[in-house]
Amino acid sequence: MSPTFRSLANPNYRRYALGGVVSNVGTWMQRVAQDWLVLQLTDYSGAAIGITTGLQFLPFLLLSPVAGLVADRIPKRRLLQLTNLGMAVPALLLGLLAVTGTAQIWHVYVLAFVLGTAAAFDAPARQSFVSEIVGPDDLTNAVGLNSASFNAARIVGPAVAGVLIAALGGGAVATGWVILANAVSYAAPILTLRRLDPAALRTPEPMRREPGQIRAGVAYVRNRPDLMLILAIVFFTGTFGLNFQMTSALMATQVFGKGATEYGLLGTFMAVGSLTGSLVAARRPYVRQRLVIGAALVFAVVEITAGLMPSYLAFALMTPLLGLSALTMITAANAYMQLHTDEGMRGRVMALYMMIFIGGTPLGAPLIGWIGEVAGARWTLILGGLATGVGVSLAALWFAHLRGVLTPDGGASNLVHRVWDNQTVARAQKLSERPSTSRQAEEPIRAHTTGTSK
Repeated sequence: MSPTFRSLANPNYRRYALGGVVSNVGTWMQRVAQDWLVLQLTDYSGAAIGITTGLQFLPFLLLSPVAGLVADRIPKRRLLQLTNLGMAVPALLLGLLAVTGTAQIWHVYVLAFVLGTAAAFDAPARQSFVSEIVGPDDLTNAVGLNSASFNAARIVGPAVAGVLIAALGGGAVATGWVILANAVSYAAPILTLRRLDPAALRTPEPMRREPGQIRAGVAYVRNRPDLMLILAIVFFTGTFGLNFQMTSALMATQVFGKGATEYGLLGTFMAVGSLTGSLVAARRPYVRQRLVIGAALVFAVVEITAGLMPSYLAFALMTPLLGLSALTMITAANAYMQLHTDEGMRGRVMALYMMIFIGGTPLGAPLIGWIGEVAGARWTLILGGLATGVGVSLAALWFAHLRGVLTPDGGASNLVHRVWDNQTVARAQKLSERPSTSRQAEEPIRAHTTGTSK
């Protein structure tokens, strides 16, 4: 099997990935439909899209530390089934409201927050569950393939949503049928999770209840400058740069005067680049900080350039480059955090990662939406890219200074940079040699309890 797809040799991972593809297609269909519903209900208000996006991701900011603790305490397979059900219910309600013509903007706000609450508990469990399905040697590959799955769905989902909305009349009722399709799609991961073989999972012992466990997770990250650098980069990028739901909608409608189909196609074009970045990342056995920094800076430059494009076609041609640079950064950051974190801390660390990466959206999305209304849609990309570039540059300079201070001669020479990177590689290799903590086949009763009962 090609090195790019080596994790698919694992039967459990194949089942898990299949359920993810189906659910991800539905997720991207709802993202387009929900934004289009907001535009229909508010007479094309960019601020309303920003508020909706902010409310959907606000729970990541509020609940991620608790969600990470839950992910370390509860078997993740069981938890993921519950969170998928929790995301299906608000999608079902919003779809019914839209189809019956009774949807109001406050309905969208409330249900977006409810869906985001379930997603906040889903994210750390889903991110850290990958390391239970595959071993350390294949973790970077599995993370890359997960991103590839997400972005393959992103190619299909927005295009299908745009075509369906247009075919069904282009109004609020049309968006409801698309959102209902997403509600049904959550059945796929629930069923495939049930079919996983518990004996083949690398399931660690659930963490015991002790006081101060959230504080311990925060202290662990705070004392790791390499992890702090990654968190700083994803904060600036996620808060100010990765607002494609909103910026693409505003550029398509306000700048280029296009409709639902052209808006949906922008997501598909971007996903082509994202899928490419994910597959390239899947071939890497390990990642370094310099890759995360470089990809984030390239993304900032491309985003600024996209905001200056004179036509819809030129803008659409830039979106694959946006997707490529963004997913290179995201996949590398995700893999680095997991590979360089102790197993007992992984749920809490990934929760902090998701809190900072996605939790910054409630801060950035309303601001970017307001900028779009006041200064024009182009400035949502230009200022977002500038803020990302400046923030990432400051974080990289801080880290370079810090590792220079930590060296015996107090300098930050090229030699020191190479030594630091070699230590990163050595740590990843050491993790790959760590013995498995999976349940053994001779423990059938204990293995069965890690699964999901009826």
